[in-house]
Amino acid sequence: MTALPAAFPVLLPSSLARALGAALRRAALVLLAAAFAWAAPGPAAHAQPATAEPVRFGILPLGGAFESRNDWEPLLADMGRAIGRPVTVLSVTSYEALDQAIQRGEVDIAFLSGRMALDAVTLRQMRVLAQVTRHDGLPGYRSLLLVRDGGPLPSLDALLAEPERWRLARGEPRSVSGYIVPQLQLFLPNRIAMERFRSETVGTHQATALAVANGDADVATNNTADFERFRLQFPAEARRLRVIWESDLIPHAQIVMRNGYPPALRAQVQAFLVGYGKAPGPRGDAQRAVLKSLHDLAGFLPADNGSLVPAARLAHQLGRQNAMTAQWVNEEARQARLQRLDALFAEQMAVLRDDTR
Repeated sequence: MTALPAAFPVLLPSSLARALGAALRRAALVLLAAAFAWAAPGPAAHAQPATAEPVRFGILPLGGAFESRNDWEPLLADMGRAIGRPVTVLSVTSYEALDQAIQRGEVDIAFLSGRMALDAVTLRQMRVLAQVTRHDGLPGYRSLLLVRDGGPLPSLDALLAEPERWRLARGEPRSVSGYIVPQLQLFLPNRIAMERFRSETVGTHQATALAVANGDADVATNNTADFERFRLQFPAEARRLRVIWESDLIPHAQIVMRNGYPPALRAQVQAFLVGYGKAPGPRGDAQRAVLKSLHDLAGFLPADNGSLVPAARLAHQLGRQNAMTAQWVNEEARQARLQRLDALFAEQMAVLRDDTR
C-alpha cells in the first residue's frame, strides 16, 4: 500500500475524504464516551489502584491498523476506568504480527476470529471471555467472493473452470472468512488450490475489496460483516462490486484473556464487556454509538472456550480436505497425516472442554 504524503493537497480524493471524516467522527465518540464515563463512573471504577500495571489489548486487523486502533480506543478507555487499570492498544497490520505478539507475551487481552482464538486458547495459555453480537441477530457471518461488476470475470462457474486466468485477493491463512472457509467450502471441493490462480494478493478485508474495485485483482475473499462496513466507508467503490458466492454461517469473533490474570480481574473484564451498551440514558447511548462505529456491533455475550468448538471443527475439516487432495508418495503417508490431524483435533477438543485450564 502506498504511503500517504506528509502534507495533503487541498483537494482530497473522495474515498480519502470519507476516511478522514470517519476518523473525525470516531474522535468525537471518544470525547463523548469519556465525558459520560467521567461524569458517571461505574461502581468498579476504583476497584484497583490507578498505578496498577496496564493491560495490553491486541486487535485483529480487519481494516487498517490506524483505523482499528481508532475504532477500539473509546471502548478500551471505558474498560480501563471500569477495571481500575490502564488499557493500552496493540494494533498490527497482519494476523501473523498479532500471533507473534501473543507468542512473545506482549498481549493480555485480544479480539480474535475463530482460528486465531483457537490457537490462543490451545497453544498460548489464554481463555475465551466473551463473543461479539451484531444488530442483525444472526449468530455469525458469511464468507464472500467479490468481483467487479461488469468486469472480466463474469461468474462463479467461469472462476472455477479456469482459476489460472484470474488474479485473487485473499486473507491470510489464519483468516477464517478470508482463507479457511473459502478453501474448505468452495475451492477444495472443486479440487482447486488457491496457488493455482494467476496471482495472489494477501491483505485485510478492506484491502482485498479495494483491490477488486480498483482493478488490481479479479476476485476477492471477504465477509458479510466487513463488506457492509466497506459499503459505508467506500460507497463509490462498493457499487463497483458484486457477490458471486456466500458460505455457510461462521461464528462471530471472541475476546480472549491470558490465564495468568486473577479470576477476579477476568470476571471484571467479562462483566464490563457483557454490560457495555446495555445501560439506559445518555451513558448507554454513548456506549451504543461506540459499538455501532466498531464493526456495527450490538454488544458482547458471555462465552467460554466451548465457543471455539466450531472453529476447531473447521480447521480439522480443512486439514483433512488438504490431505485428501494433496499428492503423496504413497497411501501410507496420507493415512499417517490424517491420523496426526485426528490426534490434534482430539487434543484441541480436550482443551476446549476443560474449563480449569
